[in-house]
Amino acid sequence: MADQLTMAQPPASAGGPLHPEIASMTEPVVELANVWKVFGRQAPETIEAAQSGGITKPEALERFGTVIGVRDASFSVARGEIFCIMGLSGSGKSTLVRHVNRLIEPSAGTIKVLGRDVGALSDRDLREMRSRHIGMVFQHMALMPHRSVRDNVAYPLEVRGVPKSKRWAVSDHTLGLVNLDGYEDRLPKELSGGMQQRVGIARALASDPEILLMDEPFSALDPLIRLQLQDQFKALVDELQKTTLFITHDLDEAIRIGDRIAIMKDGVIVQIGTPEQIVTNPADDYVREFVQGISRLKLVRAHTIMEPLANYSGPPLNGAPRADGEADLDTLIDLSVAADAPVVITEQGTEVGIVTKSTLLRGIQGGKG
Repeated sequence: MADQLTMAQPPASAGGPLHPEIASMTEPVVELANVWKVFGRQAPETIEAAQSGGITKPEALERFGTVIGVRDASFSVARGEIFCIMGLSGSGKSTLVRHVNRLIEPSAGTIKVLGRDVGALSDRDLREMRSRHIGMVFQHMALMPHRSVRDNVAYPLEVRGVPKSKRWAVSDHTLGLVNLDGYEDRLPKELSGGMQQRVGIARALASDPEILLMDEPFSALDPLIRLQLQDQFKALVDELQKTTLFITHDLDEAIRIGDRIAIMKDGVIVQIGTPEQIVTNPADDYVREFVQGISRLKLVRAHTIMEPLANYSGPPLNGAPRADGEADLDTLIDLSVAADAPVVITEQGTEVGIVTKSTLLRGIQGGKG
């Protein structure tokens, strides 16, 4: 299909090998610690008042004439992880992600990327960090209309002075990663919206960055194309092991592609967890309201709802169906329907628990007695 991503081997880096200290790192790839962003002249006073007195966002605006964009945000992202930051308009999610490549300067706190303090980088080092190690994809691709698809993808390499033959080879290879072979000489206006979005992804991948920053890249697409690109993007990123911060206002999208999700409200990170943790154990009423309509069938795992095997006092379980602790509710339903006995849950070959039909029903309902 024209609007599909495909997996392939990562392109050869046009920027040469990583620095040894980066290649041997074991710490998180991206790490934020106590990051604040306050817009307005009295940012220090606002932060002090918020820390000491807990003033709210509306109170800060009234008292200091400032806007709290991000409030004391801390998290880390592991290599190869897709970390989704989800929130409604005005929650601070886009502001937060722009701190990673210092498009926005924090009012307080530290941001480390590949072990380096981004705030301490010189202008030259910051440009190198952005061009070699961080790729960014926006909702609107801003493709250059007069340039071919190949030239659009190769543009970051052109800025770095990479010879035309090499940057075109990398561009063509990267377009192959997103299944746009044969469209290299087309102009952006000749492509569909989904195809243009994939050109933007290819452009971000062309310099072979370790980190991708994705700011609502699929939100303007038709629902069917959006679902396809979500699944295929996740498969591609998993294959290439790109550490990704993915911004979205759609919890369904966050759950579909994220390894972990951070939910924001009024500049505050309300909860961080896996999709299963967010759905089964919402931190407050705000998160609970978001997850009400989310299907649990592919999210909730056997180890979350199982009862200890030691508590079982029924008939022998010799012929009972078995399932791994990572089996989802959908799988457990199929096993339970086909047998009268409970489903025995195993971890590394050891029987650790059971899922009865009543336990399964409670797991499907979620939070009901």
